Amino acid sequence: MARRRAASADKSTDDAPLPGARAAVALLLCINLFNYVDRTILSAVVPRIRETFFPNAGPHDDLALTGMLGTWFIVSYMLAAPVFGWLADLMSRWVLIGISVILWSLLTGGSGLAKTFGMLLMTRILIGIGEAGYGPAAPTIISDLYPVRRRGEVLAWFYMAIPVGSALGYALGGPIGAAFGWRAAFFTAMPAGLVMGVLCFMMKDPQRGRADRTTCSRRARPRDYLLLFRTPSYVLDTAGMAAMTFAIGGIAFWMPTYISQIRHAGGLATVNLVFGGITVVTGLSATLLGGKAGDALRDRYAGSYFLVSGVGILLCCPFILLMLWTPFPLAWVWIFLAEFFLFFNTGPSNTILANVTHPSVRATGFALNILLIHAIGDAPSPPILGAIAGHFGWNAAFVVVTAVTALGGILWMMGIRYLDADTRAAPGRLRE
Repeated sequence: MARRRAASADKSTDDAPLPGARAAVALLLCINLFNYVDRTILSAVVPRIRETFFPNAGPHDDLALTGMLGTWFIVSYMLAAPVFGWLADLMSRWVLIGISVILWSLLTGGSGLAKTFGMLLMTRILIGIGEAGYGPAAPTIISDLYPVRRRGEVLAWFYMAIPVGSALGYALGGPIGAAFGWRAAFFTAMPAGLVMGVLCFMMKDPQRGRADRTTCSRRARPRDYLLLFRTPSYVLDTAGMAAMTFAIGGIAFWMPTYISQIRHAGGLATVNLVFGGITVVTGLSATLLGGKAGDALRDRYAGSYFLVSGVGILLCCPFILLMLWTPFPLAWVWIFLAEFFLFFNTGPSNTILANVTHPSVRATGFALNILLIHAIGDAPSPPILGAIAGHFGWNAAFVVVTAVTALGGILWMMGIRYLDADTRAAPGRLRE
């Protein structure tokens, strides 16, 4: 009995977060929330932006060009991410995050002041650079505050901000754009972002590697970064996330336009509100449940995070297809289920990245992941899907989304066999 109590105490100690962990996660979650509010406000007001800059365009005209607003934001974000990821491995991550948050908050407000399409495009490019300073650093702070056994659930809380922030972007952007114009919608996220940026300078960086029970005795060398691409779990997880990002990027950018203007299921403001509501409910529930499922199954299935991610995204595929041939309002049910299973992998897939990378190169590992998943995923997806829809119709575009989504599930299922060995090897990879 005494031995059992001691083992239980040891496990409790192993699972305990480091001091200041909850405050750090709360601030990072709030920043991530407004990060995605900013991104999705653009999608919510795309039709109104087209009316301003392309007043004579038909329903299928200039779709690929408008999609460049999403593409070039992602291009700048993904290209700058490796630079900021490298910096995050060398300097205070909180200082880097604070500067970045203040920068993209100011530029978000600046989007509403754009007088030409080119000026609006430029602000989105600069916002991408600002967000690149935050994206790679934030999950590494969480990884240094929580041990492996609890990391999936906590990262799920952090990434919960993606669907919730996206939903708020639709919910705010739609009504504000209808009432005051699309320019006003961009001003909504700026004040909170500035406040949170200042708070970052008051936070203290956690010791790198402490939660992994390893040390960062030396700085990473160029050859250490190459180890990422010789780690099967990292490569397969990144490939699967790229497929998922292609699907999410295309759906998030075009879905309000498709439902309101092609399916005629309601006005743009109403569609944004309903779609945003579905996104927040499915994203919140699926992200948290996916993170808990990955952690809960970890002791029984060594590849649990890959298993949960793969099964979830494969279940998404039939519901996308059902949505295309089902009349509204019933089609909203299939949209709900498709989004639920699409978000189910968010926590587990990012936990894989944290668990198979050494703390000394973890920020760079996340940054390279950002570069690759966006280069292959949501950077090309809005204009590609817009072009396909313009030539072959929206059904063809969403069939392409479904095929890419299924590919992501297959790649994740292939990673199951490698995850346990890669997780065990990660803490010792950079020893002398």
